[in-house]
Amino acid sequence: MRTLLPQLARFGTVGLVGLVIDVALFNLLRVTVLAPELIAEGPVIAKVISTSVAIAVNWLGSRYWTFRLERRRPAAREAVEFAVVSIGGLLIAVACLVVSRYVLGFTSLLADNIATNVVGLALGSTFRFVLYRAWVFHPRRAQPS
Repeated sequence: MRTLLPQLARFGTVGLVGLVIDVALFNLLRVTVLAPELIAEGPVIAKVISTSVAIAVNWLGSRYWTFRLERRRPAAREAVEFAVVSIGGLLIAVACLVVSRYVLGFTSLLADNIATNVVGLALGSTFRFVLYRAWVFHPRRAQPS
């Protein structure tokens, strides 16, 4: 518990930076080049792009700050594992957006943001933290840096 709470705080801080990038880029794309009036699937494409950029930022923050004591080499393997888990979180957020837009019929900018950046974020963040801690950055898998 002594290491879990500070690690969870660092995870939240890194996640907050990623969230700001994700939400800002999603909304910028959603109201401009990927507006649903221009491209029907624009909001979904915007979410995939914005989350992909945030994933890259989050990997750097997680590797070099949140889980710095647990990181291991080679970094490429860790990056692939991180990407696999992050893509799982991305799929959760996109699924929330798809259900909201195409099943429930909520198509406003606010509805898109609630579906993907509130509901999807909460579910995806829980999924990612558990798997980052249990698999990607597990202490038993660490090697000296």
